[in-house]
Amino acid sequence: MPIKKILVANRSEIAIRVFRAANELGLKTVAAYAEEDKLALHRFKADEAYLIGKGLGPVEAYLQIEEYIRIARISGADAIHPGYGLLSESPEFVDACEDAGITFIGPRAQTMRDLGNKVAARNMALASNVPVVPATEALPDDPETIKRLAAEIGYPLMLKASWG
Repeated sequence: MPIKKILVANRSEIAIRVFRAANELGLKTVAAYAEEDKLALHRFKADEAYLIGKGLGPVEAYLQIEEYIRIARISGADAIHPGYGLLSESPEFVDACEDAGITFIGPRAQTMRDLGNKVAARNMALASNVPVVPATEALPDDPETIKRLAAEIGYPLMLKASWG
C-alpha cells in the first residue's frame, strides 16, 4: 500500500527537510513538537502538528515511542520517518511501528541490532569475507591488559565505543 501521510519523529531543520521531500512527492506531513517548541518552525511547516510528551522537557519528549504511535494513529499517518539522531537508531521504535501497522522509513529492527554494535558488525563483515580495517576484538576490562595490547599495536591508536 503506498504511503500517503508521514509523521516525522524529529524536530527543527531535520523535520523541515523531510517535510520538503515529502511535499515534493505529494505526501501529507505531520509534525510532533514539545511544549518548548510550540513556536518552532517545523510545527508550522507540516500539514498537521501535535504536542508530544507534555511536561517531559524538550529532549525526553522527542524520545517517547508510544507518543509517536499515538500521534500517527490520531493523525492517520501511515508511515513514520525518524530523521536522524533521537530515535533513528532505535530497533524498539521500529518494532513499535511494525506492531502498530505503521511503516517505518528506515532500516529493519534486526539490521539495527546486527549493525548497531561496531564489534558485532565488524565480525559479521569478517564472516562475510568483507575486507575490514585491522582492529582488536572488544577490549577486556583489565587496564593492564589494555596497556599491553596498546604497546603491541603501537601508537598512535584510537579507541572507540562499540555502540553508537
